[in-house]
Amino acid sequence: MDIYIVEDDINIINILEKIIKERNLGNVIGFSRDGLSGEREILELNPDIVLVDLLMPEKDGLNLVKEIKDLKPHIQFVMISQVSSKDMIGKAYEYGVEYFISKPINALEIDSVIKKVIERIKMERAIEQIQKLVTIGDISYKENPNYEKNIEAKIHKIMQRIGIMGEAGSQDIVDIVSYLIKNDKSMKDFTITELLSKYTDNPKSMEQRIRRTAAIGLSNLANLGLEDYMNEIFVEYSNGLYSFEQVKLEMDFLRGKSKKRGAVNLKKFIDGMAFYSLHE
Repeated sequence: MDIYIVEDDINIINILEKIIKERNLGNVIGFSRDGLSGEREILELNPDIVLVDLLMPEKDGLNLVKEIKDLKPHIQFVMISQVSSKDMIGKAYEYGVEYFISKPINALEIDSVIKKVIERIKMERAIEQIQKLVTIGDISYKENPNYEKNIEAKIHKIMQRIGIMGEAGSQDIVDIVSYLIKNDKSMKDFTITELLSKYTDNPKSMEQRIRRTAAIGLSNLANLGLEDYMNEIFVEYSNGLYSFEQVKLEMDFLRGKSKKRGAVNLKKFIDGMAFYSLHE
C-alpha cells in the first residue's frame, strides 16, 4: 500500500516512516509539513492511505480530508492528534477519517491501525471483484464443501457484534445476504422489492422486519459510541454498515440533544453485511 504523511513535525514523520518500514506496513511515497502542499501532492500521487495531523500550517487536517474525499473518495485517511474532543472526532468521521492515532506516537497503535485500514481497502476492492467473478468464471472461493455454512456463520458473527442476533428480521438478513454472496451480486443489481420478492409474497413486511432489525443495530452502535468513541466495533461498523452521520444523529437522540433518530440506508446495510461476511 502507498502511504503519504502530512505532519508539521519532522521528528514524527521520521518515527512514522521508521515504523511503517520496519513493520512492512507499506511504502511511504511522500510527506508534507503543511496542509496546502500536502493536498497538492496527495492529488498528484494518489496514495492508498494518508496519515494526517489535525493541526497544521496553511490548512488544517479536517479541511484537507474533506476536500480530497470529494475528489478521491477511495483514499483512506487516518488522523493523528492529541485532541480528544468528541465533537472534533465526530466531524472528522463525517468528513471521511477512518481511524485516529493518538500522540505521542506508539508503534503498536500505528501497526494496528494501518493494518485495519489496509483490510478495509482490501474489502472495498474485493466487492468490486464480486461482479467480475461470474464473467471470468472464477468460482474457486465456492469450492469449499462448507462454503454456505461458513458464510452464514460469518453473517451471524457480525450480527452478534452489533447486537441484532435473534431479532425478528435476523433470519431475513441471513437469507438475502447469503443470496447476494452466493450469486455474486450486490444491491446495485436489485431494488429492495425485487430482492425480497425472491423469498416472500409480501416483500413489504419482510423489508419492515429487516429495517427494524437494522435500526436496532444502529442504536446499539450509537450506544457504544456514547461509551467509547474509539470502540473497535463502533469504528468498524458505523461507517461500513451505516452512515456515520446517521449514527451520530442517533447518538444525539440518545443524549436527548435531538428529537430526530438516525435512519438506515437499507441498501448500504445489506451490501455492508455481504462485504464484511466475505472477508470476516
